[in-house]
Amino acid sequence: MFETILVPIDGSDSAKRAAVVGREFAQPYDARLHVLHVLEDQSRLPGRGGDQTPEEKGREILDEIVELTAGSNIEIDTHLVEGQPHETITEHANETNSDLIVMGRHGRSGLRERLLGTVTDRVLRQTSAPVLTIPGEVSERSTGTYENILITTDGSENAEQAAPYGEDIAQHFESTLHLLNVVDVQAEAGTFDAGGVSEDFIEELETEGQEAVERLAQQINDVNVPVQSAVVRGESQDAIRDYAAENDIDLIVMASEGESNLASQSLGSVTDRIVRTVDVPVLVVFQ
Repeated sequence: MFETILVPIDGSDSAKRAAVVGREFAQPYDARLHVLHVLEDQSRLPGRGGDQTPEEKGREILDEIVELTAGSNIEIDTHLVEGQPHETITEHANETNSDLIVMGRHGRSGLRERLLGTVTDRVLRQTSAPVLTIPGEVSERSTGTYENILITTDGSENAEQAAPYGEDIAQHFESTLHLLNVVDVQAEAGTFDAGGVSEDFIEELETEGQEAVERLAQQINDVNVPVQSAVVRGESQDAIRDYAAENDIDLIVMASEGESNLASQSLGSVTDRIVRTVDVPVLVVFQ
């Protein structure tokens, strides 16, 4: 599934973690790893021993990543390219036929965002390749080990397109797959009377959610991967985040877009919020 993996880096800790995760993914897939640093401007930069040109600083960053990923048998190519970061990353992914992009994302740091965080947002909206986003601060278990993988589904065809990725990763890392459907009553009943909805309506949503996870479980059981499934009530973002924390989830796999049964809320908006707020890697799969 993953033959060529692209890791854009900017020298930040988040990007360094992304490079480590890129290596961890490349090993079981025997994939080629492309590490890319984009030169955004040509001003001189303060550096060790005096000023550095952007090329010198970029090469230093790439060399550091190569050293960081040393000790593995994977093939690593480094690239130093001038251009606008998000455009260059997307173009480079196309040129190298990358079937996975691994990027660091900024943490929640008040009003200030890291450059790569902004770039990651833009790449997520432009590329068609799956993007694995890595938080700036993650626990040790969420880097390099994937014992528990969470796939979220709202029952839509778009959302279920993410399942084969979670399934394949679980096979390579010998993981347990968790299948989760969230019954977000407030979102589903948004067009109804503010007085609330009936218990029958909620039970109908839960039945549909159970059917959705059972469909996925049936597909996955064919490849002999351990599966746990759950249907929970709550606000989508909070329920997914809570489930991930309570079940020691190491990786969340989500589609970029889905659809709720009755409401206008899409899984795409939920995916966006999950990517920004959880402390584990999130793989975003596009339709």
